[in-house]
Amino acid sequence: MRIVETWTGPGRRDEVITPLAPEGNAAHLEQHRNAFEHWYFDAHLDDGHIIVGFLQTRELMSRKPGVELHVYAPDGTRREVIRRYPESAVKASRASCDVRIGDNHAVAEFPADGLPVHRLHLAEGDLVFDLTFENEVPGWMPGEGKTTYGDKEYFAWAVGAPRAKVTGTVHIGETKLTASGRGYHDHNWGVGDMKRIIDHWYWGRLYTEDFTLVYAAVLTSPKYQASWATPLMIAHHDKLVLSTGEVDVRPGERKFNGIANRDYPTSLRLSVADQVDLRLDVREIVHAHDLLSDVPVARSPLVKPLVNRFLARPGYFRFRSDFTLSANVDGGAHELTGSTLHEMVALR
Repeated sequence: MRIVETWTGPGRRDEVITPLAPEGNAAHLEQHRNAFEHWYFDAHLDDGHIIVGFLQTRELMSRKPGVELHVYAPDGTRREVIRRYPESAVKASRASCDVRIGDNHAVAEFPADGLPVHRLHLAEGDLVFDLTFENEVPGWMPGEGKTTYGDKEYFAWAVGAPRAKVTGTVHIGETKLTASGRGYHDHNWGVGDMKRIIDHWYWGRLYTEDFTLVYAAVLTSPKYQASWATPLMIAHHDKLVLSTGEVDVRPGERKFNGIANRDYPTSLRLSVADQVDLRLDVREIVHAHDLLSDVPVARSPLVKPLVNRFLARPGYFRFRSDFTLSANVDGGAHELTGSTLHEMVALR
């Protein structure tokens, strides 16, 4: 199986980094039965709440349209609403980020004298998000944003807002929060059965006062050569200074988690020769989930052990980790530390 990443070069990197064009974050609306597409937003509020929202013209697993709203409270509790919609409820532009599913929507604006602004409205159940994301860093995609698997299947990624100032309101039941904090927005789409193609992936980003780093590390299944795709971006202030896929990935010691029903690495190290050395050490599991629990047949006590033994242990983790980062970029050597959230998704 031939796997191709679309870097502009030389090699698996972008020597010239081009900010994301509006159409790069627009709808692609593939008609293939295995097509998927979603827009993701999250906001880390100053009061400690984490707000996460998805708009899905076709969800990755079910292939149905829908929206997801998640709230992680400072006390560790979590609330979520997930709703599926008919195809007739979807409207999405091919020119820029302008997607509507029922009364939910995300729209990008492009001021003549500044960076993009994204406005998000999600309202389902007793959760309502009305948030504005003002980019502090230009949008980015790795190369042309696409990794192809053979002739027809592919996975694409565009980061509409690597780092954004967030304002607005969040309603949680009868409670209204005045939102202020930092946010992120990206967009995935593609064609293919990702459960067959991808074994697992890590994804995350981190912020310091002057730097923004965004990464993904995607490992394909043995049938697809068990190879890594490792896009990584660094911005210094509001300037994109590194866009590369030449990243070495080293997961650390593994530990089993009973809630997700699988293991995870207690640390993760990403390095780019002579430029980047990032280490993440897991301090806390914010959210663990056994993805088989979402499949009625597979979650049966009789069937689940067989699926686990012969097929897969799909699971999801959101971690809170401490990081150390050494970066030789933009004409200087920088040593940075802090904490961040990041994820692991295992499909096998």
